[in-house]
Amino acid sequence: MIISRTPYRVSLFGGGTDFPAWYHRHGGSVIASTIDKYCYLTCRHLPPFFEYKYRIVWSKIENCMSVAEISHPAARSIIEHLEIAKGLEIHHVGDLPARSGMGSSSAFTVGLLNAAYALKGRMITKHDLAMEAIHIEQNVLKERVGSQDQVSAAYGGFNRIDFHTTGEITVTPVTLSAERIRELNSHLMLFYTGIKRTSSDVTQKFVQDIENKKRQLRIMKDLVDEALSILNSTQDISNFGELLHEAWDVKRGFSEAVSNKDVDNIHAEAISAGAIGGKLTGAGGGGFLLLFVPPRRQADVKEALNRFIHVPFKFEFGGSQIIFADRDADYSAEEIARVFQPIQAFRELGDTK
Repeated sequence: MIISRTPYRVSLFGGGTDFPAWYHRHGGSVIASTIDKYCYLTCRHLPPFFEYKYRIVWSKIENCMSVAEISHPAARSIIEHLEIAKGLEIHHVGDLPARSGMGSSSAFTVGLLNAAYALKGRMITKHDLAMEAIHIEQNVLKERVGSQDQVSAAYGGFNRIDFHTTGEITVTPVTLSAERIRELNSHLMLFYTGIKRTSSDVTQKFVQDIENKKRQLRIMKDLVDEALSILNSTQDISNFGELLHEAWDVKRGFSEAVSNKDVDNIHAEAISAGAIGGKLTGAGGGGFLLLFVPPRRQADVKEALNRFIHVPFKFEFGGSQIIFADRDADYSAEEIARVFQPIQAFRELGDTK
């Protein structure tokens, strides 16, 4: 049995420039960081004693005889992509909900690819892991998604990710002092709005009209350099928050689906309570709201948004990892559940922070 752990991410600047339809012509850049909230996937070969060949446990439980019967699109595509002929059992648990703007779909794809390769006895580089996940989502599943989430999930860390017109993707860790990293982290707050949406639904109109968004996308790319300039200087960190506010105003012009009246009201409440800036963490439309708030005003913001779940977090730097590997043993569903008990306990403990 193999267990992979893959982090979710917060996207800070440059979102939108990571869509192939844009960066293949103009190039793109983003700043994003993974956080200490994870997608866990177990993967094991299924013994030949069951009435099914594939068992996929996610928000549904699927027991299937053929790959074609599997309804989870990423699981089905990865099994086909890696030509896994033996029976397979996959279990998924996550620290954060799906369709919430935290890169959960890509974390699943990256994590399952990592686990499936490990089950085959192969180690895959972070670069290849990211590129294969992009291929699965964009070319096989034909999803209208960008390329930053897969890279962040695979590599982990606080990075500048550059997307070149050639299709090449380069990852440069943002090198800051530990004190500056802690200062930035201490100013960020994450709230779950409870509004679920599918990323590809939000981005569909944007991608179709992407060449008419040149002004906004060029501004988004320029903000990447400006944000790094602030972080790598002695400037007041609040300037970073003001830039985040500016980036959100630009992003709202991508399409009508990026924001809505409810999101605008929540954002306005946060600003009134003391936040300097904020944005939805993914394509938009709902999910998680990332806020930049001076520590002295965070109690006020929590009170103003007390109907939403506040999720404390820290940056993480490991990326997708295999945290357990026993390729010679077969485990029952009950034994797999026991493996996940400490993970579930950890998640519940984290919910009380």
